[in-house]
Amino acid sequence: MNSVLLIIIAATSIISYIGFTNQSLFEKYKFNVGAIIRDKEYIRLISAGFLHADFMHLLLNMYVLYMFSQPILESFGPAGFLLIYFGSILLGNLFSLYLYKNQSWYSAIGASGGVSGIIFASVALYPNLIKIGIIFLPPQFSLPGYIFGFLYFGYSVYMMLNPKQHDNIGHAAHLGGAFFGLVYVVATFPQMAIENGFYLGIMALPLLYMAFQVFVKKKIN
Repeated sequence: MNSVLLIIIAATSIISYIGFTNQSLFEKYKFNVGAIIRDKEYIRLISAGFLHADFMHLLLNMYVLYMFSQPILESFGPAGFLLIYFGSILLGNLFSLYLYKNQSWYSAIGASGGVSGIIFASVALYPNLIKIGIIFLPPQFSLPGYIFGFLYFGYSVYMMLNPKQHDNIGHAAHLGGAFFGLVYVVATFPQMAIENGFYLGIMALPLLYMAFQVFVKKKIN
């Protein structure tokens, strides 16, 4: 495992674990609209990416990050990987802030924005080479990366459009993160992104539906 990826996974796991048992730390650094807008606590836009709701939430995000990271590390190196990952967390949380600016109670945590950026960037580069294994099932049941991305985003969009006050998972951050990852790849390797446009289009269907609901039907304001 690449050392940069290992550090990210280790740091996120350790801080998340501390957050599981330290409620004051969890509350101080999670994404919260009221604290960011009213109290100018902008560190929450990044620190929330190191906190998770529970072990399953943490495990899913770190597993997906690990599965999609190799193409990014090979194509962009450690610096590019870090730029995509943290840029996606930041943009994802900024998008969440925009969506829920009138809902001061809204809170979220998780590396979802960064993971989504890595997913979209990886599939933009190698949509068919990446295979995601399904736990407890043999390798032949592995899903192509773009199909997994479609399902991952579909679930996220559903949960984002139907928010629960105590859910805490940053589903809305997925779109902002995915957008950052895609734009970074298109700007760097535009021809490759165009060649893989069909697969990107499939994976983006839930995000397009979300954009319609948010910007056209104004479901969230």
